[in-house]
Amino acid sequence: MSPAEAQSRIAQLRATVAQHDELYYRRAKPEITDFDYDQLKAELAALEQTHPDLAAAAGAETPTARVGDDRTDGFARVKHRQAMTTLDNTYDEGELREFHARLAKALGAEELVYTVEPKIDGVAISLTYEHGKLTRAVTRGDGEEGDDVTANVRTIRGLPQSLRGPVVPQVMEIRGEIFLREEEFRRINQLQEELGVEPYANPRNLAAGTLKQLDAGVVGSRRLEIVLYGVGHCDPVVGQSQSEFHEHLLGWGLPVVEPFFVVCGVDAVWAAIQEIDRGRGGLVYGTDGAVVKLDAFGQQRHPKIGYRGMTADGRAEAARKLSPRWACAYKFAPDRAETRVRDITIQVGRTGALTPVAELEPVFLAGTTVKRATLHNADEIARKDVRVGDAVLVEKAGEIIPAVVAVLVEKRPATSVPFAFPRQCPVCTTVAVRGEGEVVWRCPNPACPEKIRRRIEHFASKGGLDIDGLGEEVVALLLAKQLIATIPDIYRLKREHLLPLKKSGEIWAGNLITAIAASRTADLWRVVFGLGIPQVGAAAAKDLARTFRSLEALAEATESELLRIDGFGEKTAAALQAWCAEPGNRALVHELHAVGLIPTPPAAAGSALTGKTFVLTGALPTLTREEAAAKIEAAGGRVSGSVSKKTHYVLAGEEAGSKLEKAKTLGVPVIDEAEFLRMVAGAT
Repeated sequence: MSPAEAQSRIAQLRATVAQHDELYYRRAKPEITDFDYDQLKAELAALEQTHPDLAAAAGAETPTARVGDDRTDGFARVKHRQAMTTLDNTYDEGELREFHARLAKALGAEELVYTVEPKIDGVAISLTYEHGKLTRAVTRGDGEEGDDVTANVRTIRGLPQSLRGPVVPQVMEIRGEIFLREEEFRRINQLQEELGVEPYANPRNLAAGTLKQLDAGVVGSRRLEIVLYGVGHCDPVVGQSQSEFHEHLLGWGLPVVEPFFVVCGVDAVWAAIQEIDRGRGGLVYGTDGAVVKLDAFGQQRHPKIGYRGMTADGRAEAARKLSPRWACAYKFAPDRAETRVRDITIQVGRTGALTPVAELEPVFLAGTTVKRATLHNADEIARKDVRVGDAVLVEKAGEIIPAVVAVLVEKRPATSVPFAFPRQCPVCTTVAVRGEGEVVWRCPNPACPEKIRRRIEHFASKGGLDIDGLGEEVVALLLAKQLIATIPDIYRLKREHLLPLKKSGEIWAGNLITAIAASRTADLWRVVFGLGIPQVGAAAAKDLARTFRSLEALAEATESELLRIDGFGEKTAAALQAWCAEPGNRALVHELHAVGLIPTPPAAAGSALTGKTFVLTGALPTLTREEAAAKIEAAGGRVSGSVSKKTHYVLAGEEAGSKLEKAKTLGVPVIDEAEFLRMVAGAT
């Protein structure tokens, strides 16, 4: 390649990588796989190494001289006490052994001790604990500073707000990864498709997008999880090695990465990586590789090792530290398999959304046999030109959801014809419709049997009325036995109806009837959400419950009343009014009242908190964020993630950040925990 050709290719690669960085880090909507991205970046690095003059001219502006930047508008920027770096990747055993050889030469020892653990396919996060209390959570950002997402991270169940144990540093940054489980990813994507919204590509994208929501209530409804594995700034220093710090994390009650190996020598490292590869299908989080680190902190800080981006004497040779020389990520190659499309079938959701599914010749992929893959919608099928009989490449996106990633056109049968997306419901044969601006075709028939089944499942689900024991199998059984046909029929069930259905009928029937009875006084917002109104998620359902306080009042809501609710736009208001205007839906509301469903409204109107919007910032003396938010909502208020002119109060604790400053600028009243508790007491 001539210098001119190299310069042109380098410019092209820099622009391409920068574009993919923007899509991946800021928008959480990558268009290529990690493997393909790494190949582009590796080609760029190789060209820059061959032509150092071109690399020097770009300086820190080239993507190979910086980490990805996930900072977005709407969040305060916080500087890390110790920079967050990224790991160099390898897909090759030979490169892994070269990594070990470099360290062995630098340290003058062959039998080095390493830790090996799964590389979580999630979102990097840094938590700050001060005197054992969680005070801040910050994204990696550009490595030097990130976005303050403390309010969102506090909603994560299983993350202690305070550390236990006698040995707790005064100030400590703990590094980790935020992720979503497979079942939660499926649940949210099903809601996306039924609402006619583009589904998320994989759990990592959804976790990243969720973490950057401005409404902590939305974040809390999505069940993010976290694991922790590393240390940044720590005063005083705790532990002398990675493995010792891992034990401290366990002792403090924090969730950690498992499995976790401590091994000696590169052969043992390779064996541990292979064990992780074999067992990754059984992990609760998606993993796309294994992380290998020198165990001893002293060896990590050796002058000949340290970080890429620093010279041997510890001085920065670039704008910032980039990646540790004492660690690397061995990335598993994408799990792809070739198979053939036997058929394309259509699933019907509770809102009537028609979702195409590729029925595949069974193929073994990432530890499981794959028989089906989602095709999302009619436009996606047309874009990829997927046809029955096609040979296709199937990949598990994030090792979880099978997806058709490519059609092998050269293997297409001569008799192949483009797939014609059906224009009628496959269950009830009603002509399908597609709303303006939507990508989803729908069955408009309110009596469609499949829509009815899905609606009942949603109504009884954990996010809805949470009727324990009334899951998919039981709903299907009750429908098959003609014991129910509509949602109100749930409340007409009697114990004697259920006894013949199962061998352990007496205990099962009693438990189910008790659970149904308990749901008769469920919170109003749960009922609103359980009805499956288009555009109305859990957060919107809470706003509607606070505003209208009964199903009957909600059914009569005017457009102007709906638009006065903070966060409600014309699209949501129109969807809600259209649902309420439907005679069948109005009849449903009246029938639910007739069978004894009397939802519990929020706090009585006139309470000091009714209709008030609160923003929480900083660490409160006795309450966690979740406890304070629950008290606000129980008293009729709402919690927002950002301060605006519509905010009524900012509840501030220690280490309050930019939200406090913005409140002062806008003249929003700021209260402390004591005043807040007095307000709550006066509201009950």
